[in-house]
Amino acid sequence: MPGERYDVVIVGAGPAGIFAALELARTRRPPRVLLLEKGHRIEKRHCPARERGCVDCNVCDIMTGWGGAGAFSDGKLTLTPEVGGWLADYTGRDTLVELLDYADRVWLEFGATTEVHEPDPETSERLCREATLAGMQLIPMRVRHIGTDRSPAVLGAMRVELERLGVEVRTDTGVARILTEDGRATGIELVDGTSIGATAIIAAPGREGADWLAAEARRLGIGLQSNAVDIGVRVEVPAPVMERLTDPLYEAKLIYHSKQFGDRVRTFCMNPYGEVTTESYGGITTVNGHSFAEERTANTNFAVLVSQSFTEPFDDPIRYGESIAHLANLLTDGIIVQRLGDLKAGRRSTPARMALSIVEPTMRSAVPGDLAFVLPYRHLADILEFLEALDKLAPGVAGPGTLLYGVEVKFYSSRVAVGADLQTRIAGLYAIGDGAGITRGLVQSGASGVVAARAVSAALQAPTAT
Repeated sequence: MPGERYDVVIVGAGPAGIFAALELARTRRPPRVLLLEKGHRIEKRHCPARERGCVDCNVCDIMTGWGGAGAFSDGKLTLTPEVGGWLADYTGRDTLVELLDYADRVWLEFGATTEVHEPDPETSERLCREATLAGMQLIPMRVRHIGTDRSPAVLGAMRVELERLGVEVRTDTGVARILTEDGRATGIELVDGTSIGATAIIAAPGREGADWLAAEARRLGIGLQSNAVDIGVRVEVPAPVMERLTDPLYEAKLIYHSKQFGDRVRTFCMNPYGEVTTESYGGITTVNGHSFAEERTANTNFAVLVSQSFTEPFDDPIRYGESIAHLANLLTDGIIVQRLGDLKAGRRSTPARMALSIVEPTMRSAVPGDLAFVLPYRHLADILEFLEALDKLAPGVAGPGTLLYGVEVKFYSSRVAVGADLQTRIAGLYAIGDGAGITRGLVQSGASGVVAARAVSAALQAPTAT
């Protein structure tokens, strides 16, 4: 409807946008808030890739919709400030610790599991020492695991509460552009051409909407900084191979610098007793992993990622990562799986060779192939070197039957230039969450929404606010 106006419009209903809306709705004098999401309600999100492979839906239900990309993720709440993004660059570490604790309590309020995986000091010290001797750094983390099966219910309860508090929520509603006048945000324009006025705009488009936000930032003259892109594989091994790490730690966050190239290599998203899955980014399919709260497989999977940044003359790491993912999709129309022994021997995996592995793949749709046709030599060398080092901590990881799925690419969106309150140079326009390149996880993403909401609330209550 023409002429609509709100105090605050939030673009994107992932954790960042949801937490911003909750924070605003719970103030003593709550503003009128509109929360927009271009994807579906969570109960209507359904991915056909789970049954018949990716069919390149117009709106990807894995990446888009209520709850954002994290709705069907492993549901890990990482409560350690050193992991999960760069929010401390804006708030300071001490404030971030307080924010993580606050965000964690909100997750608990809506049904997150009460168990926290936290190693005892003696075990942490022993494993950190072993990692050091293997040439790696281990970051012990506090992790609360919701589980892929429980996450939708938790996020659904948040929507019920927001609507009870008076927040207007519209799903299946895309935003075309942010409206400004004289250096101040004035509203948004929907894809159907409808304009909606607002005093403040909180842009929280998530990873899938990162390109849109970057384009809007360029159009509005807001600075952008390229983050690195992480490219690698998802490793799948029998669960007992990793139990000496996953039993005490749940997720082992390991960082390594390769001897040959000096590149930073790390583990990401470790899923004890989990399954390998896919996710889609605008026409490309990449590999991911989940684990459930109530069900277990016989395997553990985790990503091994190589961080890559670029300088002049090329400065588009996202496009570089997309090109590698496109190549993998071209060769197999999806995901490649290869035995580590075959990769080392310089040969592709075939169904007959796959049958020699003691690991039963949890992704049935993956096509046996050769990752050497996809990943650059530098990345392959880094990954193989990392696995040999990890084998000292978890014997068996570098065995011939270990499965490698490719490719896994993590696009950390270009970081939007914002201040300590996450406000851009456009007055009243805030950029938060993974889509703004500020966070890369559920807890820090939600915490960034809290930071912006508190700043917006203070600005609306100031005498000069209009």
